[in-house]
Amino acid sequence: MKIGNMEIQGRAALAPMAGVTDAAFRQVCQGFGAAYTVTEMVSARAVTYGDKKTAEIAAVSQDASPVFIQLFGEDPQTIAQAGEMLMALHPDGFDLNMGCPVPKVAGNGAGSALMQDPQKCGEIVSALRRSVPVPVTVKMRAGWDESSKNAVEVAKICQQAGAAALCVHGRTRTQMYQGKADWDIIRQMKEAVSVPVIGNGDVAGAQSARNLLMETGCDMVMVGRGALGNPWVFRQINAYLTDSCTILPPPGIAERLFTMRRHIGLLVELKGEGRAMREARKHAGWYLHGLRGAAEFRRRAGQLCTLEDLDRLVGDVYQRNQQEQEEDL
Repeated sequence: MKIGNMEIQGRAALAPMAGVTDAAFRQVCQGFGAAYTVTEMVSARAVTYGDKKTAEIAAVSQDASPVFIQLFGEDPQTIAQAGEMLMALHPDGFDLNMGCPVPKVAGNGAGSALMQDPQKCGEIVSALRRSVPVPVTVKMRAGWDESSKNAVEVAKICQQAGAAALCVHGRTRTQMYQGKADWDIIRQMKEAVSVPVIGNGDVAGAQSARNLLMETGCDMVMVGRGALGNPWVFRQINAYLTDSCTILPPPGIAERLFTMRRHIGLLVELKGEGRAMREARKHAGWYLHGLRGAAEFRRRAGQLCTLEDLDRLVGDVYQRNQQEQEEDL
């Protein structure tokens, strides 16, 4: 598959998630075979103001290609200016956020609110496409609510404006992240446009990824919450799709803990120990989900302050699981 002139290897990409898909997590997912990754959403207006925190979110220098910077905003010229400025970071492309449902974004006319104004969606794509030499993609929702599922209309307009690929999350804005994703809207979009279509919503593993591809005809899937504490999901999807539906087993306790430690170690390198360990608490909780003694271990994960705390936790989790495995024999 190609996005613009860029060859994409693999069928599963990492979805942008605020507070999650920073450079550390992207690197881990890239290592497990994510076809491409997308940054946390970046405010176009903040970029033009020279905000340092925003520049940090947009940094992609340590990523393996391909990586896209996701921009959000409601003004075409501001987004175009931000894209031009961010080219200094050498992204492989830009993704436009037309799907974020949270009030602080949608309430200001950006994110999923843009789907209430399809023509403006096209204006934003066109403005950014004229200002940058790399592909521009769009991530949208099925629509604002059940009575206005207009993703197909918006997709056609965005394609006409120059979008190189389109991703649709099969939920409306009013659904937020609840209920079942509507995969039929993904199928309708695929039938309506000629650029690649990426399906998103309810992809939790290899089999659901294949089901989404088969039921909709979309070109790729994008994995969001299914990758939390589970970056090897990309390895499992790739194996299932390319090796006669081979279902790889979940990683053993050693690999799971090694991956968690590596991930949080990267966080510390990027952000410093104090800040990184606060952010690591949620990641550790996700990695430990489902393990024996998980409730107690996740409680400790919520109190992590140093890498030494993490290493003690890793040792205790490993020892506990080894002991219980021996008892089961």
